Amino acid sequence: MSDSGFDEFLRRRRMAADSYVSGDPAPLGEIVARISPATFFGPRGGSVQGTPEVWERYERDAAAFGPVSENRLEVIDQGASGDIGYWVGFQRSTATVAGNPVEFNLRITEIFRRENGEWKLVHRHADPLDKPAQKA
Repeated sequence: MSDSGFDEFLRRRRMAADSYVSGDPAPLGEIVARISPATFFGPRGGSVQGTPEVWERYERDAAAFGPVSENRLEVIDQGASGDIGYWVGFQRSTATVAGNPVEFNLRITEIFRRENGEWKLVHRHADPLDKPAQKA
């Protein structure tokens, strides 16, 4: 359940994630929803609702990261049908925070929808992964 336009969008999403953990939220800003609703469930708990509020949170969080990082998205499943798409999996990052390397291992669910013909991020749920991924 995928299409080539969505696959290309997910490549852009990966590049935006790489930039984000290096302190640059601009590429993410190009793909976040501008039409409500939008939500973010962050890895430290809590939630943010509304397109301006979600984008402000993303900008603020990215500012905590320094310019040297490593980032990998491990996609378990992805798909798109009509104007809705998603991916689920893991994000493994080593980011610079206050001058020190910090590892992040997160479980991720992201949902996308088309706005004016373009894919946009409308929901992100990230929470800590307690153990390394195990093969079934």
